[in-house]
Amino acid sequence: MKVLLKIWRQDDRDAAGKLVDYPLDDVDPDMSFLDMLDMLNEQLVRRGERVIEFDNDCREGICGTCGMVINGRPHGPLTATTTCQLHMRTFNDGDTIVIEPFRASSFPLIRDLKVDRSALDRIIQSGAFISTHIGTAPEANSILIAKDAADAAFDAATCIGCGACVAVCKNASAALFTGAKVTHLSNLPQGKIEAQRRVVDMVATMDKEGFGSCTNTEACEAICPQEISTDYIARMNWEYNAAKVRQTGKSS
Repeated sequence: MKVLLKIWRQDDRDAAGKLVDYPLDDVDPDMSFLDMLDMLNEQLVRRGERVIEFDNDCREGICGTCGMVINGRPHGPLTATTTCQLHMRTFNDGDTIVIEPFRASSFPLIRDLKVDRSALDRIIQSGAFISTHIGTAPEANSILIAKDAADAAFDAATCIGCGACVAVCKNASAALFTGAKVTHLSNLPQGKIEAQRRVVDMVATMDKEGFGSCTNTEACEAICPQEISTDYIARMNWEYNAAKVRQTGKSS
């Protein structure tokens, strides 16, 4: 199959960027989207041109590093699918495919399709941990956890932190990501001791990093490759308000 790729090229954050056309022939329909980009880069190398830079790691839909905007949609046209799990059979022979980086002020562009998503790491570092000693593995298993709580914690923990929720949000909000990280640990007994400090610190870091506010469009849930529920945003808001009330009570 033949496709016409329109790919965003930009040398660095301060350089001017533009879409560049790359006609590509002999694309195998069963080729993954990233394999197709690898094929293009091999051609660019042979022509002595700079390759197209994009992030990728596991290529198994686990890490979400491969996030990019394909035809206006983070991770492309399929629901619950990361870019690395997208295959060229999704497109038609002769299609034009526009490929751009995630766009958000908190995700500064590095080059071409690569953006710096370390702001999400700093949100995690500010609170998504537990410092409570729970013993060795056998001792930890002695802490009984109800199945519904374990299931809820696991569902929240499936957030892979790809940043698609930020890229699709008109406000570039990280509320879905932060809500999932807050909910994951607050559902577990090991995480309850630090729950108040966690939610306050993570929301403060989210704001400090420049992410926008959530206005409940739920575009984040629709685009999330792990189908993380916006219920976690409501849970985060409830926990945050409860923590601030308790802090106010202690200080008065």
